[in-house]
Amino acid sequence: MEDSDSAAKQLGLAEAAAVAAAAAVAAAAAAAAEGAAPVEDAAPKPAPAAAAAPTLRCLVLTGFGGYDKVKLQRRPAAPPAPGPGQLSLRVRACGLNFSDLFARQGVHDHLPPLPHTPGIEGAGEVVAVGEGVADRKVGDRVMVLTRWGMWQEEATVPAAHTFLMPEAMSFEDAAALLANYLTAYMVLFDFGNLRPGHSVLVHMAAGGVGMAALQLCRTVENVTVFGTASAGKHEALRKNGVAHPIDYHTADYVDAVRKISPRGVDIVMDPLGGSDTAKGYSLLKPMGKVVTYGVANMMTGPKRNLMAIARTWWNQFSVTAQQLLQSNRAVCGFYLGSLEEDPELLRGVVARLLALYSQGHIKPHIDSVWPFEKVVDAMKQLQEKKNVGKVILVPGPEKD
Repeated sequence: MEDSDSAAKQLGLAEAAAVAAAAAVAAAAAAAAEGAAPVEDAAPKPAPAAAAAPTLRCLVLTGFGGYDKVKLQRRPAAPPAPGPGQLSLRVRACGLNFSDLFARQGVHDHLPPLPHTPGIEGAGEVVAVGEGVADRKVGDRVMVLTRWGMWQEEATVPAAHTFLMPEAMSFEDAAALLANYLTAYMVLFDFGNLRPGHSVLVHMAAGGVGMAALQLCRTVENVTVFGTASAGKHEALRKNGVAHPIDYHTADYVDAVRKISPRGVDIVMDPLGGSDTAKGYSLLKPMGKVVTYGVANMMTGPKRNLMAIARTWWNQFSVTAQQLLQSNRAVCGFYLGSLEEDPELLRGVVARLLALYSQGHIKPHIDSVWPFEKVVDAMKQLQEKKNVGKVILVPGPEKD
């Protein structure tokens, strides 16, 4: 009897469970029919991830040494807030110069503390202006010459270090103009007093300054140009007005010049330094000038070479005032970085350069354009002297 009662109870519980299950199925079906949401698990869902804070991409010099010391990084994208006399710009293109390579090796003066963003020139669009800036406005296209900081997507610079771009000029041309053409123009015309009938020796003639100098020499009648470069670049030199290309790998350029012009030349553009300054001086005609504006001989590889630095310093040219007097020659030194405190002087030269650009007499010869991600390749292109003309960096989109 007890067993039959127990079985009956179990049967009743089973029937109750079946009825409850059926009721649940019916309720779910009814809810679905009415478009109600299905019942969710009671455990809360994780909160959606917060939107990533906006950032700006920049190239940063993290230490002194080889190519790996320049790294692509991100920084917070705060609203631009230029100070008095400053403006902020969205950078569209930047120039790569030998001064940037020297800075990476730690042999450049006046560098800010590490880490910092390199880059002395660039071009872009103004996004904000600071107090007291009356001659620039948001939306202006400008090119910039400064001490550092241009290798980033957004930069803040003194407004006095900016120059309005011609309407038809590209950002790449603007980023290639200032450092190279200011140097070439002031060496040739302000120091060199280039005139019709003169002869000029241009070292590293296929580089950024060299190609600028070749174009500027063509604005003066009957100027004879000697240019040193590796043999593979000679055709490009001839197309740009070099009458006598010289392969410095296989020939002594002093002998090569003397064979063609026994009296020498009127102007020597010397970016090499060391013993080459003395050689240049020896090539000058009476009233000639050697203008030294660099020490490329100090750079022999990706990292600083103390032996090359010592050799260049030991062989630096020295001459007395009496020797200059008796020889009727001049030795001049040019360093563009020291002229940033004289913006009116630079502004006058830039105005003349932009007039020549608008007239079609000069146009930067762009060797190559590299995105920030390939800054190492860009530096190798310049340091290994593979370039013909200017090497340009652009922020561009980040690539996978």
